[in-house]
Amino acid sequence: MTQATPNGDVNKHTVRSGFAELYGYEPEGVWSAPGRVNLIGEHTDYNEGFVFPFAINRRTFAAVALRTDGIARVASSFSPQVVDIPVSEINRETVEGWSAYPLGVVWALLQIGNAHATGFDIYLESDVPVGAGLSSSAAIECAVAIALNELWEVGLDRRALARVCQLAENEIVGAPTGIMDQSASLLGELDHGVFLDCKDLSADVIDLGFAREGLELLIIDTKVEHRHADGGYGSRRAACEAGAAALGVASLRGATISDLDRAKTLLDDVTFRRVRHVITENDRVVETVRALRESGPRSIGELMYASHVSMRDDFEISVDELDTAVETALRHGAVGARMTGGGFGGAAIALAPIEKISEISRSVSAEFEVLGYAKPDIFVVSAAPGAHRED
Repeated sequence: MTQATPNGDVNKHTVRSGFAELYGYEPEGVWSAPGRVNLIGEHTDYNEGFVFPFAINRRTFAAVALRTDGIARVASSFSPQVVDIPVSEINRETVEGWSAYPLGVVWALLQIGNAHATGFDIYLESDVPVGAGLSSSAAIECAVAIALNELWEVGLDRRALARVCQLAENEIVGAPTGIMDQSASLLGELDHGVFLDCKDLSADVIDLGFAREGLELLIIDTKVEHRHADGGYGSRRAACEAGAAALGVASLRGATISDLDRAKTLLDDVTFRRVRHVITENDRVVETVRALRESGPRSIGELMYASHVSMRDDFEISVDELDTAVETALRHGAVGARMTGGGFGGAAIALAPIEKISEISRSVSAEFEVLGYAKPDIFVVSAAPGAHRED
């Protein structure tokens, strides 16, 4: 996927006018879905564990109109390509590149939903950064899913739409991701996080209290791009499955801290450390939600950093730029910091007092320059509403 439009330039009006300019008529409506940041709970989702993301105030907008000829046309501001394909011919072999995200949703809706599928025209714009671990892909998927669910009168609820989007990413895009990103994008609420149980998909919205406590969440995009469809992500997932099998549980959700001594005797060192990350990360998610409820957001910093250390040392998915961002942010006043997303690049997050944001941003940029890293993109996000119709 290509880089999205910078923040502030995208809204329901720009995507509506972009649609009209491209296709020569007005769309039937505009829908949007947010990216997400994961506050804590990494690589636990496909292990049927716990995650705690929130939807962010960066969104993908989809202007959509139905057609009567069975043809799907998909275009966007971030690619010059207009993809034109019969709806009935959409599958893994016939779609590629960025269009696999929206067209994968179409395919998955036909598998899961009782859709009376007609053709359509879609035009997409987004200000969710690509490759930063903020789930620009889920934002595209969920915007398209919520639009076609309404226009095709499929009638799926938001949890079912999350499964549609996950199926699209797994089967058409070819990325073995869990359901966290799509759930956060569809279930998010203003100023709240989504505490998601990935085993039964039950979700509880939790008051974050950041604004009330004078805190903001800083995104530090290292500009090191990651790709989930490559071998690094898949090998971690395979190790988790092997560890669960050796422990005699259906998934690592069925294992607890008390199983770690036994796991160490059963598993090779690498597989053991992958398993240890997932088991301890599940525990940290639960502890983070408890701490937010009982003590507020200033109490979660140590849990955030422990999560980063586990991803760095046990899951081995951090990179030097992420470690630098985390350590520098903590030195300059962050309450907590950790890498976020699938790893191998992307972004770090830092929860910090508002008065420390400028110092942290300057210090991280200066440290990156000294070390010869690419200039990071640093910005604040807030918890935003999930996918909905805009217009």
